[in-house]
Amino acid sequence: MHARIRFIALLIAAVALTAACGSSGSSGTGGGATSTVASGKACAPVAGDKLVVLKDDKHLQLADNVVPAVNAAAAQANPAVVPALDAVSAKLTTDGLIKLNAAVDVDRKSVTDVASGWVSDNKVTEGLQKGSGSIVVGAAPGSESAILANIYADVLKAAGFDATVQEAGGQREIYLPALESGQLQVFPEYLATVTESLNKTVNGPNATQVATTDAQSTLEAAKPLAAKQNLVFGTPAEAVDQNGFAVTTAFAKKLNVSTLSELAKACSDGSLSLGAGNECPQRPFCQPGLESTYGLKFASFKPFDSGGPLTKAAITQGQVSIGLVFTSDGSLAQ
Repeated sequence: MHARIRFIALLIAAVALTAACGSSGSSGTGGGATSTVASGKACAPVAGDKLVVLKDDKHLQLADNVVPAVNAAAAQANPAVVPALDAVSAKLTTDGLIKLNAAVDVDRKSVTDVASGWVSDNKVTEGLQKGSGSIVVGAAPGSESAILANIYADVLKAAGFDATVQEAGGQREIYLPALESGQLQVFPEYLATVTESLNKTVNGPNATQVATTDAQSTLEAAKPLAAKQNLVFGTPAEAVDQNGFAVTTAFAKKLNVSTLSELAKACSDGSLSLGAGNECPQRPFCQPGLESTYGLKFASFKPFDSGGPLTKAAITQGQVSIGLVFTSDGSLAQ
């Protein structure tokens, strides 16, 4: 019985080896597993244990820069609040946000320690305008919002405020009214997303989109909408948390690509496979946008989750060539 099983295993291995001849390449994962790609498919998946986001060089995604949202009455009564938060924005980069998320989500450090360490390392509190009074900083569920809220609170404390962090509801429809009414005074937001939320609140659910791929123009569109809802915005940070499309570093090295435009040029044979949430084939900033903006062609789409662990695993395991991630994901830390 054992000899028969061994014979079958050898036969299967021989067939697999024959099928792999002429393939465009394969790469091992961190555990040594390999992924064989189909013969003649230049951009078939290549497994690997590291991910890299290809640059959105034609600006498909909207400007979802991290931006402090502040209750307008609180900002007026406490003139030192917005400058303190702007000091955070001046230092916060996407790479820095990735590292902050990695420290909590990967290295399992505490949110408060990670936040205070970042504030100290970046010398954000130097030269702050001083104020006083109580400020409640809201946070959505999840480590990134909690990290940002604690950074904001630490800097406000250094500016003389009695700042605390309070977890608010996970839905913008819940926490934004709390910010507008003054139950919360500060909230870390994402520029394009909050702009469109306000746009629909002020101008109706079918309002024409005003957020763009440019942070400054989006901020200018957001200001009058925010004013109508008793809000003001600080300066957007360079850091963005938006849709990104990742490949393994092994795949990127094999094709010598770092941008989505380079990917489209390298993969004109249409051999790419895409992994993302179920909605991706219908969303303008996902598959349709990749096709219309970059001319990318996909041989297949595989549904997993939107920027979550299933999609990331599918990329690293060689199930798909490219997948949807979020650009500040801690797993992108190199």
